[in-house]
Amino acid sequence: MKLLNTVLLAITLFALHSGASAQQLIADQSSISFTSKQMGVPVDGRFGKFEAQISFNPKEAAAAKISFEVDIGSAVIGDAETVRELRKPVWFDFAKFPKASFQSTTVKAVGAGKFEVAGTLTIKGSAKPVSTTVQLTQQAGRTLVKGSFPLKRLDFKLGEGDWKDVSIVADEVVVKLKLSLTGVAPL
Repeated sequence: MKLLNTVLLAITLFALHSGASAQQLIADQSSISFTSKQMGVPVDGRFGKFEAQISFNPKEAAAAKISFEVDIGSAVIGDAETVRELRKPVWFDFAKFPKASFQSTTVKAVGAGKFEVAGTLTIKGSAKPVSTTVQLTQQAGRTLVKGSFPLKRLDFKLGEGDWKDVSIVADEVVVKLKLSLTGVAPL
C-alpha cells in the first residue's frame, strides 16, 4: 500500500510540474452555435448540451488535448417543426448518430492570446479535418475562448435528397464557439 501511495504521489507531482492539468468548462457561460442560410437569409441555431475535456497550458500549447461531444438532440433552431426536421435521417439522423465529436490533433500559438486548433470533426459518421484560430482572454480566474470556423454541410451528409440543393439551404455553415473555462494557466 505504501508503494502504491508513493507512485500516486509521484504521478501527481509530475503532472503538476509539467503543467498538465484538466480545465473545467463552465457550461452555463459557454455555447456552441451555428449560422446557416436558407434562401439567402441567415438562420441561427445552437446546441444546448455538450461536454468538453480540455488539457491546455498556453505556454505548452503543442501538448494540448481538446475533445468535445455534442448532443445532436439538443439542437435549437427556428420552431419546433424545424427542430423535428433536423433530427430526421436526411439531416442529423439523431436516432443513429446522437452525438457529434471533435478531437484535436494540433494546437499552436499564433499570436498574443491566439491559438490555432486543428482536429477531426465527426458528424453523422463522417469525419473531416477542421481548424480554427481562437482568441483567449483571461479575467478573475476565468478564461474565455472564442472562435469560429466554416464547414460544408454536404461533406457531413447534412441535408440529403432534395435538401442537397444549395440554392435552398447554403452548403456553408459557420460554427461559433464561446467557452468559459477555469484552471487555465496565465497567458
